Amino acid sequence: MKIAASSIMREIDKYCIETLKIPGIVLMENAALKIIKNIDLKNCKSFSIICGSGNNGGDGFAVARHLFVLGKKVDVFLVGSEDNMSTDCKVNYTALKNLGVAINKVSNVEDLSELREAVLRCEITIDAIFGTGLKRNIEGIYDLVISVMNENSKFILSIDVPSGFNSDTGKVLGNCIKAHKTVTFQLYKRGFLNYGSDRYTGEVAVEAIGIPEFAVDKFHDNEFIVEKYMLKEKIKVRDKYSHKGDFGKILIAAGSRGFTGAAYIAAEAAVKSGAGLVTLACSRDIQDVLSSKLVEAMTVNYEDKDRLKDIITKCDCIAVGPGLGNNEDTFHLLQFILENAACPVVIDADGINVLKDKLFVLKNRKHKIIITPHPGEMSRITGFTAGDINENRIEIAKNFAKEHGIIVLLKGYNTVITDGEKVFINPTGNSSMASGGMGDCLTGIITSFIAQGYKELEAVYMAAFVHGYAGEMLSENLFCVSASSIIESLSEIIKELQR
Repeated sequence: MKIAASSIMREIDKYCIETLKIPGIVLMENAALKIIKNIDLKNCKSFSIICGSGNNGGDGFAVARHLFVLGKKVDVFLVGSEDNMSTDCKVNYTALKNLGVAINKVSNVEDLSELREAVLRCEITIDAIFGTGLKRNIEGIYDLVISVMNENSKFILSIDVPSGFNSDTGKVLGNCIKAHKTVTFQLYKRGFLNYGSDRYTGEVAVEAIGIPEFAVDKFHDNEFIVEKYMLKEKIKVRDKYSHKGDFGKILIAAGSRGFTGAAYIAAEAAVKSGAGLVTLACSRDIQDVLSSKLVEAMTVNYEDKDRLKDIITKCDCIAVGPGLGNNEDTFHLLQFILENAACPVVIDADGINVLKDKLFVLKNRKHKIIITPHPGEMSRITGFTAGDINENRIEIAKNFAKEHGIIVLLKGYNTVITDGEKVFINPTGNSSMASGGMGDCLTGIITSFIAQGYKELEAVYMAAFVHGYAGEMLSENLFCVSASSIIESLSEIIKELQR
C-alpha cells in the first residue's frame, strides 16, 4: 500500500486531468461510486450529507445523487457559498438540484437547528466539507457545523479525510470530524499514520478511483505500508542441499551484569529466526551464565580483542548494544566493531545511547549501518524532543538516515523504516507486546535476516513485520506477550507467512 502527502495527490490529479485528459468530473463520479460501495445500503435508509464548496463537497453532492436515485431519504446541506464553488462541485450541485432535491444552506447560527435535527434523525451522516487541501484552522460556521455533527450523529462517514484533519501531519486544525469510517482515495494519507489519528478517521478504507498506476508512480515519493503478501514474495525457500554456513554467521555484542536477559533474548531470536551460526560476545563475568542458557549459540569474551576481531571479520552481520550499558566501554566496543567489520552492523539500545555527541563514528563506513531507536533514544542523538519525533516520525527518521547514510528503524506505533530514500511503515504489533526485551528480540531477527542474505532494507522491514505479526497472533490467546513467547513462535510464524 502506497502512502502520500497532499502535495503528491495534487500532482497526480493535475497530471490525470491536464496531461491524460481524464476529466475531473469522471474522477469525482468514480469517487462517489466507491463511497456508495462502502455503505450498507440494505440496512441504511436515511442520510444527511454535509458538503463544502470544493471538490470534497462535489463528491458529497454526487453521493447524495446516487442515494436519492436508489430511493434513500437524503438531507443535503451546503456549508459555504455557491459563488466559491469549484467547477466540478458546481456540476454535481446543479444536477442534484435539477433532480428536485432540496439543498439547505448553512451560513449562520440559525441554520444549525435544521442541521441538528437532520443529523439526529438519520442513520448515517456523510462528511464532505473539506478534503486533503485544508491547511488553515477551522473557524466560524464551519467550527459550529463540525461540533453539531460530532455531538448528534449516530455514525459518520468521511470522504477522503475527516474535515479539519491535516492529511500530512495528522494534526487537528482547531476542530475535526470524529468519523467512524473514512473512505480515502487511491493512496493512504500520511497523516493517518500519526499517534491518535484513529480517533478521527475511524476505520480507513482505501479505494481506487480510476487513476492509472503509472500516473501514481510518476509522482509517488517511495513511501509504503508493509503488507503480508510482501513477505510471502520475499521469504526464501530453503534449498534441500543448504547447510548452516548458507544461512549466515552472526555476532551479537550484548549484555552486562544485571542485563544478561537482553543478550540472551537477542541471541535466541537470531537462532530461532533462522541464522546459521550465532556467537554472543559478552563480558567475562557473565559469559558462564549465558553459555549455560544458550544451547544453540556460542559465546565469546569481548575483552579478548584478538579473538573478537577474528570473529568480526568472518561475520555476515553484527549486532551491538542490548544490555551493554551507557558508558565509555560500550562506545569503545562499538567503535572497535565498526572499524573492523566488513558486513552490516545493527546498533540498538545502549549502542545508540553512546552515540550522543559522537555521531562521527557512523561516517564513511563501507558497510551498511542500521540503528533501531525508540523515540527516547532518537531524541538523545538528534536533539529533537520525543514529542517532536512522534509528531514528525517520517521526516525526522528519513532526514537522519539520509544525512548519515544509514538505515533507521524508528520504533513505536506504525514503526518507520527508511534508508533516506524509501520509507516503509510497519503496521503490525499491539500493546500486548509492551514489555521488556521486545527491542532485543527485534534486533536478533533483523540481524538474522540480513545474515541470511536479504538486502538490508528489506530485511529490516521484514523483521519488523514478523516481530509484530507474531505478537498479534499470540495476543489472540494471551493477555500479555513476552519476548520469550515471540521467540518460541518465530519459526512457525515465518513458515506461515511463507505459505
